[in-house]
Amino acid sequence: MKTVEDLKRLREQLQSQNRIRHNDGTQIIVGMGTCGIAAGAREIVTAVMDEIAKRKLDNVTVQQTGCIGMCEKEVLVDIVRPGEPRITYGRVTPSAVARIITDHVVNGRIVEEWVVGKIMP
Repeated sequence: MKTVEDLKRLREQLQSQNRIRHNDGTQIIVGMGTCGIAAGAREIVTAVMDEIAKRKLDNVTVQQTGCIGMCEKEVLVDIVRPGEPRITYGRVTPSAVARIITDHVVNGRIVEEWVVGKIMP
């Protein structure tokens, strides 16, 4: 970092990342308990963040949580769209992330093949 312009670019980048983590729109929650991490949750968080950035989704937040309680179905990802049921997806892989975000987060269509739980709002 050598110039004021470098600092401004860094500031804009960090502000953008912060908006992804704190927002009132759709929430994506990744189970990051020991079981989730062992099953690949870190890679899922990275894939989610990359997909959100690629699509420039400003109304989506990404959060991490501890054990969700279904260790045998890790990696678990919850999607919470305002006013809709909370959907828990299980056995999520990095290749599944793009479809979940496209179908569910963007278009509101639940991807039934990976659903392991639904909680009404």
